[in-house]
Amino acid sequence: PRLDTSEFETRKKYIDVDLKYQGWEFEKNWFNEFEVDTMAGIDGQSGFADYVLFGKDGKPLAVIEAKKTCKDPNIGKQQCKLYADSLERKYGRRPVMFYTNGFETYFWDDLAAPPRQVSTIFSESDIQRLIDRRENKKDLRTIPVDDKITNRYYQKEAIRAVCDNFQNGIRKSLLVMATGTGKTRTAVSLVDVLSRGGHILNVLFLADRTPLVDQAEEAFENNLKDISRCNLLKNKKDTSARIIFSTYPTILNTIDKIENGKSRFSPAHFDLIILDEAHRSIFKKYRAIFDYFDACLLGLTATPKDEIDRNTYDFFETEPDVPTFAYDYETAVYKDRYLVPYHNIEVKTQFLEEGIYYDDLSEEDKERFEEDFTEDFEGAEFIPSAALNRFIFNQNTVDIVLNDLMENGIKTAGGDRIGKTIIFAQNKIHAQFITERFDKLYPQYKGLLARRIVHEDNYAKTLITDFKQPEKNPHIAVSVDMMDTGVDVPEVVNLVFFKKVRSKTKFWQMIGRGTRLCPDLECIDGQNGEYRGKKYFYIF
Repeated sequence: PRLDTSEFETRKKYIDVDLKYQGWEFEKNWFNEFEVDTMAGIDGQSGFADYVLFGKDGKPLAVIEAKKTCKDPNIGKQQCKLYADSLERKYGRRPVMFYTNGFETYFWDDLAAPPRQVSTIFSESDIQRLIDRRENKKDLRTIPVDDKITNRYYQKEAIRAVCDNFQNGIRKSLLVMATGTGKTRTAVSLVDVLSRGGHILNVLFLADRTPLVDQAEEAFENNLKDISRCNLLKNKKDTSARIIFSTYPTILNTIDKIENGKSRFSPAHFDLIILDEAHRSIFKKYRAIFDYFDACLLGLTATPKDEIDRNTYDFFETEPDVPTFAYDYETAVYKDRYLVPYHNIEVKTQFLEEGIYYDDLSEEDKERFEEDFTEDFEGAEFIPSAALNRFIFNQNTVDIVLNDLMENGIKTAGGDRIGKTIIFAQNKIHAQFITERFDKLYPQYKGLLARRIVHEDNYAKTLITDFKQPEKNPHIAVSVDMMDTGVDVPEVVNLVFFKKVRSKTKFWQMIGRGTRLCPDLECIDGQNGEYRGKKYFYIF
């Protein structure tokens, strides 16, 4: 049959190019204008499918209906289904369907799920895997959760909730779990259940920082040894591994690379993508990742469900305040006692507020303010927060905060030493200033007790490793970003917020540095004297 020029151009410019990228070979496993008979079930009525793609067994894997670029591809949906019906009658296996105008492409396996928009046609191996799964997948309700990986009731409830979504064809899930309650272990256990149930083969785990990627890889390595893994931050070559770990920019760069005329990861390569600390800025900044890959999505977050922004709920296609499953901090602390609570300690300076009125200052603080800021604010009634940014670099301010910590913080070693402490600093200069002031105030510790830990410092990771050791220096980590998330040290008993935190997501991650149980820790503080086992932690 004679082709419309526009449709012909659509094929040559877009669809043929996409097929080549995905490894299809013309007139080997890809055929154009393929004749099908008994169209619409009528004997003797034949039609010509625009494309039919074949598997290694000689049976059709997919049929593609192409339309002009200016047409809505959905007009070809029923036509595509009739071709699939005819091919199924002839070959005894139902192919999957694609209908496209070169810009918009829809995928439909009507034995599994409704149609959905995808980035492009899938590769042969991906379509074969999806077709094989029709027969191989099991009812997830019959697959037990492995207690060696997750044995807490709420973790099992979270896994079951996501499995129910899978069973019901819901492709996006959002788990809200307080920091320290085992989000990553829950994800590991879920991957185990879905793998044994035949619902997934390949998994992509994404996090926004390298330490979080490394920590997730370690959790999978410790609990799922039999499944191959590759961390793209360490090894970009081994893309055949079943579980890939990456940051968002790294996977984005990998998508863009073409090797031997093919993309390294085809659009349907991953069956599940796990997003650690899912939040609005990720979907905005890295939207291309989710547009490219056709995978089920699992979001993990520690942000309380009533503080998650609407965009995040929209992205996961769920009602506001109604995630797939939620386990909150209050339940973990006060009902189940899986985490410890925090006690708030107010530092004895008012300067670190958003802004302050001169008349509200104590006489001592007025004197300090005049000494430090007279030139800029002589006669000013209100001191804006911009000025206070400089104030955190002020020697008196830093000394007050450090003295307050050393006098009132929770101690260990019979009260002789401050307990493990993280000071969240504004930036690396601020962190350096705090460390220098500490060494000046407490020279007896020989520069070893408090250390700056920032990305720019050589071998900063070795300091984190030492900080994790209960008896090893440093006992005070003065950090910028490196200790905010993903560093689990149960012995941490003091957190010092020496900067404004404007992100709720980040704030709850930072709080989580202190929430871990530590039953054998010998503590001493001004409230309860000496006691064994961490009961709470202090926030300054």
